[in-house]
Amino acid sequence: MNKQTNWSFDTNAIRAGEHRDPVTGAHNTPIYQTATFSFETSEELADAFINYGKPDCPDLYTRESNPTISMLQDKMSVLQKTEASLAMASGMAAVAASIRLCAKAGDHVIVTDKIFVVSRSFFQEECPAMGIEVTFVDMLDLESVKNAIKPNTKALFVETITNPEMFVVDLAALKKIATSYDLSLIVDNTYLSPYLLQPVDFGADLILDSATKYLSGHGDAVGGILCGSEKLISRARSSMSSFGQCISPFNAWLILRGIRTLPLRMQRHTKNAMALAKMLKNHEKIEWVRYAGTPDSNQVALMEKQFPKGCGGMLSFNIKGDPDNLHKFMNALTMVDQATSLGDVYTLAAARVNYGLIRVSVGCEDEEDILADFAQALETIEI
Repeated sequence: MNKQTNWSFDTNAIRAGEHRDPVTGAHNTPIYQTATFSFETSEELADAFINYGKPDCPDLYTRESNPTISMLQDKMSVLQKTEASLAMASGMAAVAASIRLCAKAGDHVIVTDKIFVVSRSFFQEECPAMGIEVTFVDMLDLESVKNAIKPNTKALFVETITNPEMFVVDLAALKKIATSYDLSLIVDNTYLSPYLLQPVDFGADLILDSATKYLSGHGDAVGGILCGSEKLISRARSSMSSFGQCISPFNAWLILRGIRTLPLRMQRHTKNAMALAKMLKNHEKIEWVRYAGTPDSNQVALMEKQFPKGCGGMLSFNIKGDPDNLHKFMNALTMVDQATSLGDVYTLAAARVNYGLIRVSVGCEDEEDILADFAQALETIEI
């Protein structure tokens, strides 16, 4: 395995964790599309059962480990600068695993109140069913975070940029609070990927990504990655097997392939999103735009500290006038796709009328083509 630490991020995105196949000489990482693994002798199989679940145990069954999946995990450990990582079936599997690692029945966790809708559902419905108490707090208000802490509080759960409102949380300040009260800091880094932010630099104990998004980058694979200490990830691996949350080798291979171009794509996403944000901010029919990277953002100082390479491809905005203008605008788009999800090379947009906004995942198409499609759609709106 290539687990160099002296290479740059861009080189590690391509080379870390992967190697020439020793059996066939294949240069590209093979898809080990198998459910089980066979052994030469009965004694070897018996030893595998005895050492089942240990780090040096040979691959026995893909629910627990698989060479393709292991290479993805090794790559992500390097990119997130953590001791270990675990590839899972989806981003939500990683969310659930992170909480199970830090809390049990009778414990309490504090969660950002500006959060992905499916994550909110997990915290509102599944955590209480497990006996875990949840308090939603505005993580932009650090005093509110402190005031929400109880004797049984175990963790803070945050998104680096909130979904879909696009606010930035102060990770260093939250880590200071977490340390003072002996809490775990769990960071969902999906919006930025490790190219734009490595949360371990700000003290995160667990980092998760929906690998479906920027890591894969092509909208063709579903997966999640959980990164942290060897101790925590070893526990998560055992739990994943019990809950059957393993990723398929094929999806792991697709995500590996996507990561190789992550630096190139994130640069283009960021450049295009900045251009679109500036265009929308200057448009007479736009009520507001939220993109942390714009110079007039009230969080620009925090953004420059946490995301010196840029803020990625996600923005949201609202159109003046009738709320139905959101739908009218969306229906007038000719190139941009109306879809959920994000982090795709395609530009995706969705009207979130309940939030009073349109969320845009700015893709990697030509900047002028993206701006032209938004401009012509805005021409159809009367305010």
